[in-house]
Parts: sequence; C-alpha cells; structure tokens
Amino acid sequence: MSGGFARLLCLDIGNSHTVIGVFNDDELVSHWKVASDERRTADEWQILIAGLVSGAELGDIDAVSMCCTVPNITVEMRTLHDRYYADLPVSFVGPGIKTGVPILTDNPREVGADRIVNALAAAETYGGPCLVVDFGTATTFDVIDADNRYLGGAIAPGVQLALEALGRRGAQLRSVELALPRGVIGKNTVEAIQSGVIYGFAGQVDGIVTRLIEALGTDRDHVTVVATGSYPDVVVDNCATITTLDPWLTLTGLRLVHEKNH
Repeated sequence: MSGGFARLLCLDIGNSHTVIGVFNDDELVSHWKVASDERRTADEWQILIAGLVSGAELGDIDAVSMCCTVPNITVEMRTLHDRYYADLPVSFVGPGIKTGVPILTDNPREVGADRIVNALAAAETYGGPCLVVDFGTATTFDVIDADNRYLGGAIAPGVQLALEALGRRGAQLRSVELALPRGVIGKNTVEAIQSGVIYGFAGQVDGIVTRLIEALGTDRDHVTVVATGSYPDVVVDNCATITTLDPWLTLTGLRLVHEKNH
C-alpha cells in the first residue's frame, strides 16, 4: 500500500448497518457487518471494533479510514478518533478530503460520503463510464463519466424499507421473508408481496439504470454497472442491467481515500 500502512481499519457507517474491514496492504483480510446503533457510545464502538480485530488475530492497527452518513454517530466517531486513534493516521471522508474525483453537482458538499467513496472505487477499479447501484436503507445510483468525474445520480427507497412499510401501513398485510415466490403471479398474500417487491425493485433498478445511461449519452455496452451494499440476491439476480457484483466496493474506496491523503 502506498503510504506504508500495513493494517488499515476501514469503517463504512450507514443508516442501518456498519461494515468494518481490515486491509493488509491492498488485500481485504477480514470484514464484518454490525448494526448502526445510534445509542452506541464511542467507548462501546471501540470495544466492538477491538473485539472483532482481536478475535481475528490481525495484530495492531496502523491507520484508520472511515465514512459516516449518520450525524449522531459521526459525533461518536470523532470522539472515537480523539480517544483511541489520535496517534494514528486517520482519514475521515468529508469536505476537504482528497479523492481525485471531480464532483460535478450543484453542491458537492451535500453528496453523501459513501457515494463519493463508491465513485472513487468504481473509477479506480473499473474506469468510467460506470454506474454504482448501492443497496442499503436507500438504493442509490451514482454516475461516473468517461473522464472519471462524478456527475450525480438518483436515490430511491431501499428494498427492506419498502417491506417494512407494507407491514406497518397495510391493514391486511404483514412482514414477509424476502424470498423468491413460486411465480410472478402470487397465489397468496405472502407470494404477492414477494412478487411485487422483488420484481418491482428489479424493474426499478433496470428502469433507472437505463435512463441514466441514456442521459449519459454512452453506448450501453461500454458502461459498467456495479452493484454493492447489502443487496438481496433475489433482487439483483433479477436485474438485467447489473454487470458486476462488488460487495466491498465502499471498503476499497476507503482504502483508496486513505492512500491519497497519507
């Protein structure tokens, strides 16, 4: 790894889940997913992280790179840094951090840190033009052009969010497992919900991706479409436009951010 940090701890903190990874040079050697609990204090975060790293027998951490989209947790992450990692090189993705990716939006400061990190990782790994579809609490679509510039994208509700909303607001509906039904024509309420959510979201992804590529003005065959995040296999398997699966794209982006800043 350029910068000489043998073991880099990466934290991708989202609204629902936090993905924690450790790189040994440029190799991701361990990764975990935990709940993003806003009640968790900086000390509790450190106990959790230290326990995972110690349990994997990874040795001492040499540097840290993180991004966070939850304001309350961001406060605790700042405290975590000051209390436990102040002596280490730390990259906290936000305004002023160097990524090497021009952000061509109306207000670059309002673009989510995770989306910037994904854009960097996609540009460096696959090259533009490319699209990133990140499945999380929200499903985000990010567009990188042929010059590896971030153009913007789209945001839609996430799959799990839609399922939970149906269970809460539908008087005769209930929460169901996100599994493939026997057929697209549901023969009972559970299968009808599964069909609507799975095929509906797959159609949404394909529809938005198709429109974004058209707006990009690039031949569809020349655009890499990368799926990342906590994507449900049953949804992604039914998306015709996804060309690549990269579940650790954001962690890779955090490693690249750290290299560019240290």
